[in-house]
Amino acid sequence: MIAMIKKLERMLILALVAMMALVVVLATVELGWIITKDVVSPPVFLLEIEELLEIFGLFMLVLIGIELLETIVKTYLHQSADHARIVMSVAIIAVARKVIILDVEDASELTLLGLAAIILALCIGYYLIRSKQCSGDAPQPPEA
Repeated sequence: MIAMIKKLERMLILALVAMMALVVVLATVELGWIITKDVVSPPVFLLEIEELLEIFGLFMLVLIGIELLETIVKTYLHQSADHARIVMSVAIIAVARKVIILDVEDASELTLLGLAAIILALCIGYYLIRSKQCSGDAPQPPEA
């Protein structure tokens, strides 16, 4: 019974990998189309701030998709990677995307404080996970 569940789980993960890869490819094509459209539209080779923010946001979205794809493959197919560290790094990238496309003038003070708290919490969590791994991997002194 457990072997059947593991086999089903592996098939579902492979399906997720295939779908995620398709989404990343489509998002990359969309990003290329938007860049081409924005560059060739008058004024040629000049991008407005809104266009730049849209391009940067989509670029970060593609990077997040790639990270998620890598996370699925590393974490669930190889079983050798540390789940917590990978999830934390993807979360940090997702928040970084939000910061990059954030219009600070329209955001309230409370929103900015909340975003700062999230960034701080993720960075502290990532540091703690990483430091625990480093201390666990350090060679132990021989016992006397």
